[in-house]
Amino acid sequence: MKRALVTGGSGSLGAAICRKLAADGYHVYVHGHRGLHNAEAIAAGIVTAGGSAQAIAFDVANAEQTHAALQIVLAQGAIQVLVNNAGIHDDAVLPGMTTQQWHSVIDVSLNGFFNVTQPLLLPMIGKRWGRIINLSSVAAITGNRGQTNYAAAKAGLHGATKSLALEVASRGITVNAVAPGIIESAMTENVFDKDAIKRLVPVGRAGKPEEVAELVAYLASDKAGYISGQIISINGAMI
Repeated sequence: MKRALVTGGSGSLGAAICRKLAADGYHVYVHGHRGLHNAEAIAAGIVTAGGSAQAIAFDVANAEQTHAALQIVLAQGAIQVLVNNAGIHDDAVLPGMTTQQWHSVIDVSLNGFFNVTQPLLLPMIGKRWGRIINLSSVAAITGNRGQTNYAAAKAGLHGATKSLALEVASRGITVNAVAPGIIESAMTENVFDKDAIKRLVPVGRAGKPEEVAELVAYLASDKAGYISGQIISINGAMI
């Protein structure tokens, strides 16, 4: 059974990705940090539904903590599918943004990508098959007022995605980024009302986490072996 790790698996989008990968036959590590209780509940739900999963907790922004947690995982075998989904918002226009706001968002989304991905690469290369999928955002493509830190972090993932794809292409490993637009979640409900969504999204609705999960699962499959180094938008024709 191939093994998958989904960082930020305790959130609504991460949970949908975990459930879909488990349904496709992967053993899924559902990562949480402050949301460990949610990660445990998601993993339990997957097992109840007949899948294979377990929760794991560490702070992706803490390199030593991440490395220690991943060594325990790697002792059981290589991770073959990695979904870098962990990310946070801490919004403010740049003239009013604090140093902490800048660094905290960069640390989770971009430094977290390095902290998680780098230790998993050699074992994945040894399998000569792997899938790395980085969750980005439409904000990295278009920019967004009040999200200079978030857009910068996610845009950095685009460059990392393309560069890493070149480095591991000959090893049977693909690396892609998925850039969602407005996706249904507790957070977006508090930011976008129905009228705003209709105005911003040509298809007239927010996307569903399950729709993003389907795209991620396809990129994680054997069928997507010739897709690598790509930034794939899923945003209802916003751009």
